[in-house]
Amino acid sequence: MTDLSDFPITQKWPAKDTSILQLYSFPTPNGVKVSIALEEMGIPYEAHKVTLSDADVKSPEFLSLNPNNKIPAIIDPNGPDGPIGIFESGAILLYLAEKSGKLIGETASDKAHITQWLMFQMGGLGPMLGQLGFFSKFAGSEWEDKRPQQRYIDEAKRLLSVLDKELEGKDWIAGDYSIADIAIAPWLRALDFYGVKELVGWEDRKNLVAYLDRFVARPAVQTGLVTPPRD
Repeated sequence: MTDLSDFPITQKWPAKDTSILQLYSFPTPNGVKVSIALEEMGIPYEAHKVTLSDADVKSPEFLSLNPNNKIPAIIDPNGPDGPIGIFESGAILLYLAEKSGKLIGETASDKAHITQWLMFQMGGLGPMLGQLGFFSKFAGSEWEDKRPQQRYIDEAKRLLSVLDKELEGKDWIAGDYSIADIAIAPWLRALDFYGVKELVGWEDRKNLVAYLDRFVARPAVQTGLVTPPRD
């Protein structure tokens, strides 16, 4: 068995099998990216539920792996130079794709094309839709000044239009199914949770509607979306 004692997080979330990848996550749009990728790639892993409460994400044990106190994070006991810990969902997706040789394309050009859409999600789609959720469903929705909310409604519409246009005549965003789709689609799914589909004109974006349906129909996605379970 691999020794993971150098990772303090294992004191709070002990590994049952230290020979396989350890996932520390919660089923949010960012969290499920990694569980879906692991399922799609067929990488054995053990999932630990890390709630969004301060008791978990701001615990010394979790911060020892991710000082930014956000899920997801992983420990790979079979890293390139021994056990390795990684945080940030986009970085984890790239690491897993390169480790497995899957969902990253066949050529350097493929990888570059996939990576650009992964970065589109990381730098634009995720943060902007997250802010839209804050100002539409959570505390920001109570603010009398609706200009911040409108800013994110407008930006969400713009980003969704970019995706809808790109998907014209295509099943997946960068050619074959890839980690870019695993990054993007969970955030599109979050629009329903935030209750903003009508605000952003979701039903008029036929390419996106079909795209998300294809994504959710995948067996690995269905498993990843509930891993680790909320309850």
